[in-house]
Amino acid sequence: MAAINIKAYLQLTRPANIITAIADIWAGFAVSGAAALLLSQNTEIGNAYVLPLIWLSLSTIGLYGGGVAFNDVFDAKLDAIERPERPIPSGKVKKSNAIWMATLLIALGVLAAFQVNLWSGFIALAVGLLAVLYDAWGKHQAIFGPINMGLCRAGNLLLGISVIPELLPDFWALGLIPLAYVSAITMISRGEVHGKNKNALIGGLVIYILIIASLLFIAFMEGNAGWMVIPFVCLFAYMILPPLIKAMRLQQPQLIGKSVKAAVISLIILNASLAASFSGWWVGLCILILLPISLRLAKIFAVT
Repeated sequence: MAAINIKAYLQLTRPANIITAIADIWAGFAVSGAAALLLSQNTEIGNAYVLPLIWLSLSTIGLYGGGVAFNDVFDAKLDAIERPERPIPSGKVKKSNAIWMATLLIALGVLAAFQVNLWSGFIALAVGLLAVLYDAWGKHQAIFGPINMGLCRAGNLLLGISVIPELLPDFWALGLIPLAYVSAITMISRGEVHGKNKNALIGGLVIYILIIASLLFIAFMEGNAGWMVIPFVCLFAYMILPPLIKAMRLQQPQLIGKSVKAAVISLIILNASLAASFSGWWVGLCILILLPISLRLAKIFAVT
């Protein structure tokens, strides 16, 4: 029984998704240039960024895990009807225990970020508040809901960049990419239970194409051998476009769910593309290593 309960509590945190959140941090870390310093021959400078990377990775684990756990808390009544197999409606996890766990995880996530610097701490606090706002209210708003969720991911990328806070004014606009992408995923996911959301699927496809174009533009604008980023972007397109196009054609809930799952996991590839653009393909490859880990966890734990 204990082992089953542990798995149920882990399910509340969506482990496969947490890996994608860690990829956000690592991408931001790469954008800031800290990854290049960490891998440089100057070990004294590089070592100074090891602990901040660990703290920020722990921070996003807490923020994301707590945020999605609160999602199940607020959805408990609806899940009892539509998804009774989830941990809370199935009785595997008490709602009160889920609330305590989610609160503790977010609090630890914020505290971990404050160990890096004040900017990191305040960004983490904002991400945590935005996550709870989405769970409690934002998800029910047709327009603000997807933006709300997108802001959480944008903040997560900026959290990684905040390891060198002076660079936040220079790179804040990069947050628009995960904002748009996750907004599109959130919009598409609304047909996951009942299907028949063709307009949302078409809108998602348009946003996906714009994001792919943006990644290629950034790769060549940064001047770090942009052609080396093309394989990352092609893999990203291969992962997200075919499932979405198939879902558009048939509009079945199962296919929409598969499209959403592929898009969430592909956040790792998006982050790898950004990292490769700013710090080189080898850094992008380090982030891409997270992909098989997330895929493996997705076979054990639900992604949505």
